Amino acid sequence: MIEAAAAVIGRNNVTITGRDDGPVMMFAHGFGCDQAMWRKLLPYFADNYRLVLFDHVGAGHSDISAYDWEKYGSLNGYASDLLEICAALELEDVILVGHSVSTMIGVIAAVRDPNRFSQLVLLAPSPRHTDDPYDGYVGGFSREDIEGLLASLDSNYFAWAAALRPWLWATPRSRNWQRICVPVSAGQIRPSHGTSPG
Repeated sequence: MIEAAAAVIGRNNVTITGRDDGPVMMFAHGFGCDQAMWRKLLPYFADNYRLVLFDHVGAGHSDISAYDWEKYGSLNGYASDLLEICAALELEDVILVGHSVSTMIGVIAAVRDPNRFSQLVLLAPSPRHTDDPYDGYVGGFSREDIEGLLASLDSNYFAWAAALRPWLWATPRSRNWQRICVPVSAGQIRPSHGTSPG
């Protein structure tokens, strides 16, 4: 059992910080990111929560050799990993903070094992990330968009991220997003029973 737990922790590059005896807050990153995306937010929760971060297989410092096309061909494989991390660390009543695709991964995991989670915090969720021309659903990406994104990520992730950032922040639609994001990055949102770091 200990070896299996260690394998899960290593596979997903699990990091634990914060208050050892605090309620557990787990952070799940979105597509094209890794656990480092949460680094500026963590100090606001570290005094009050046990913080659990991880990288999805194929991202960050996860064990890339664990990637299996069949397993990770659907969000169920990632949800299984999330539940395996919880089991390996014996976590219950987890506050899961999920970003983008991890919001749906978290929902799937919570449906499969609801006792593991006390709350789901869903940041930029989408129930479907691809358009479906057969049933008329529009709200995600086209198949061509996804294939182009993956090809761009495969060819040069850092160039992709550098090219995408100015585009995201320059669009009129993003101005509302900037108003939401700036207070968070400036530390204006605090845990309801905590204090700001420093």
